[in-house]
Amino acid sequence: MLRLQHFCHSRISWGLLALSGVGLELAALYFQYIMDLAPCVMCIYIRVAVLGLILAGLIGMLQPKRWFIRFVGISSWLVSSIWGLRLAYDLNDMQVNPSPFATCSFYPEFPSFMPLDVWLPSVFSPTGMCSDSVWTFLSVSMAQWMMVCFAVYILLALIVLFPALTRSKTSNK
Repeated sequence: MLRLQHFCHSRISWGLLALSGVGLELAALYFQYIMDLAPCVMCIYIRVAVLGLILAGLIGMLQPKRWFIRFVGISSWLVSSIWGLRLAYDLNDMQVNPSPFATCSFYPEFPSFMPLDVWLPSVFSPTGMCSDSVWTFLSVSMAQWMMVCFAVYILLALIVLFPALTRSKTSNK
């Protein structure tokens, strides 16, 4: 438990979280631009959830010895993971149970103060349909793999929750 606490209070732990998110974003761009798979609106929202994981890691890297910074980082981690799991679940439901009444929009609905699709359309602009499941690995769709990824992120966040938010005996921060 003490080793896990020291690990959670280090920059490397938070850097690994951010790096794993960067890996997922790069994989998404590989699927989009190298494998020529068009992302749908839900895929774009999932990218935003992964961006939240990257930001959570970067926040934690700022001052991992400070309790408040770790609290904000772990909170962002959990919110992004749970939101991402929900999005991936909804996307999987649209693909497994297609319905003309349950479709996704053609345009992302980002807040006016953060129009990611306008700022960076090559990453955050959808060009595909949510009901299309065009890629599988081991008979598991991309949406299902993302459900697994986000479930693992949630599990890891819950494992490190107590050690990360416990104050170190060597520090009063």
